Amino acid sequence: MRAVVMHEPGNVNVEEMPMPTILEPTDAIIKLAATCICGSDLWPYRGLEPVHEKRMGHEYVGTVVEVGEAVTTVKPGDFVVGSFCISCGECAICRAGYPSRCTTAAAQGDVFVGTRAGGTQAEYARIALADGTLVKTPAPPTPEQLPSLLAASDVLGTGWFAADEAGAAPGKTIVVVGDGAVGLGAIIGAKQLGASRIIAMSRHADRQALARQFGATDIVEERGEEGIARIKELTDGLGADGVVEAVGNEAPFDQALGCVRPGGHLSFVGVPHGVSLDMDRMFFAEVHMFGGPAAVRKYLPAMIDLIFGGEINPGAVFDLVLPLERAAEGYAAWMSVAQRRSC
Repeated sequence: MRAVVMHEPGNVNVEEMPMPTILEPTDAIIKLAATCICGSDLWPYRGLEPVHEKRMGHEYVGTVVEVGEAVTTVKPGDFVVGSFCISCGECAICRAGYPSRCTTAAAQGDVFVGTRAGGTQAEYARIALADGTLVKTPAPPTPEQLPSLLAASDVLGTGWFAADEAGAAPGKTIVVVGDGAVGLGAIIGAKQLGASRIIAMSRHADRQALARQFGATDIVEERGEEGIARIKELTDGLGADGVVEAVGNEAPFDQALGCVRPGGHLSFVGVPHGVSLDMDRMFFAEVHMFGGPAAVRKYLPAMIDLIFGGEINPGAVFDLVLPLERAAEGYAAWMSVAQRRSC
C-alpha cells in the first residue's frame, strides 16, 4: 500500500509500505476514504520538531476491512470515524470524560494513532482499541458529508472540546484566539453548546467569513494588547467568560490569557511551542486553565449526528483536495498558507 513518509524536515514522499496487520485482538484495520494534513504536521515539516523517517497522519475516516477477535462494536464493511487519541472507553480516566488520556492505551503503547504502526496518511491504517476509539456512522456518507466527518476526527472535535472546557453555555461570552481549522471548530462547538456571544479574533477575510457562517457574532482583528483592549471594550471592561487558545505560540497564549475575566476559563489546545508561563501573571489573573490533547471521542456521536442531519458543515474548513500521491504538494501548499497567515 502507499503511505506518506516524512524523511526529514521539508522532505515528504509517498512510498510503498507493508499493509498494517492486527497486533492486538482489540485492533481494527480500516481502508481510508479520506485523511488530511493537520497544522501540527507542519511543526516537523518546518524543522521545529525532530523527525526522521516518520509515517505521517492522525486524522481519518474509512471502512473497516478486518477486526481482531475481541472487537464487538464494529465489523468489516462498517464506515467509521475515529479520534486521533486511542481509548478503551472503560478505564477510570475514560469514564471521567478524558479518553484522550486512556490508561489502557498508554499501557499497551498505543496512546495516539500510529504510535506502534504507521499513521493515517495512507491507504490503510491500524486502529487500536477499536471498540473505544471508532464510531460507526448511521449510513455510508455522501461525498458532501465526507469532509465534515474527516473534520470531526480531529479539528472539529478538538475545537468542540476546547469550547466545552472554556465553559461555553447559554449566557456566556466565548472568545476564540486562532482562526485555523481548530479555532473555527471551536466556534461551531461554542454555538452548539449555546454560547450567547462568540468573538472570533481573526484578520483574514476568508476565515472571518467562515467564522460568521459557523456562528461567530463578532470579529476582532486587533492582536496583542490592542486585541485585549478591544475584547475588554466589548465585555464591559471585564473580559470574556471563556477563551479558547487554538494556536500554540506564546503571543496568542498571552493574548488569550489577557482576554479572560477573573474567574473565567481559558482552554488551550494549540500544541505549545516556545511558550513560557509568567506565573506571577497567572497567579493574579485568577482564571481556570485547562489544556491538552482533545477528548474527541467523547463528542464524536453528537458531531456525527449533526453532520448527517445537515445542521453543521465543518468540512468547509478544507480548501484543497489532492490524491494521496500528491501529498508533498499538499504539505507545500499548507506551508504557504501558514506563512501568509502569520503576517
